[in-house]
Amino acid sequence: MSVDVKDRLAQILEALLLAADQPLSVEALFRLFQAEGGITKKDVKAALDVLGKNLEGRAVELREVASGYRLQVRPEYAEWVGKLWQERPPRFSRALLETLALVCYRQPITRGEIEEIRGVSLSPNIIKTLIERGWVREVGVKEVPGRPALLGTTPQFLDDFNLKSLDELPTLPEIKDPAQLEAALLRLGASAPAQPLAETAPDDEANEQPATVH
Repeated sequence: MSVDVKDRLAQILEALLLAADQPLSVEALFRLFQAEGGITKKDVKAALDVLGKNLEGRAVELREVASGYRLQVRPEYAEWVGKLWQERPPRFSRALLETLALVCYRQPITRGEIEEIRGVSLSPNIIKTLIERGWVREVGVKEVPGRPALLGTTPQFLDDFNLKSLDELPTLPEIKDPAQLEAALLRLGASAPAQPLAETAPDDEANEQPATVH
């Protein structure tokens, strides 16, 4: 593929990614060119590399996440983009943040195990919010009495936090201290796209009670 063709293909990919409302994989992009003929998956990947280089030094970057590639505002401009919205994005509650962190690092994990680690009962609003946001899902049941649901993260979580896989999560020396867990999620949040990260009920923490030890 000539340089001119590669540059043209990179421009087409830029247009497609700008118009898309979700990340697009190499496979999905390749399918769009199949009717044209002569374009291979290797060509698409090479053109994506060209596009990434063309965007260096720009306010927009090409980012690969779990679901594919997307164009997004660079994190250093997130504050300015946030001024477009009159309402302030809702903040993480500490309870939701710790719960999400525990699911990330200890998955699959049950609600009871989360409560045991945190030492307080878990507000039902927290799991509901994480599931509705698309970050957490039930991935099975634990084969113990009562067969409680096992919780794990979703591909949407990876996309929203700019991760290709869970292997990119910040490492922790210990997964026992909630403060460490919170710090890890804050590091992830700092690299996420400029958008509200969570919708949290203000009374999440107020509704929490000391967990019952069995």
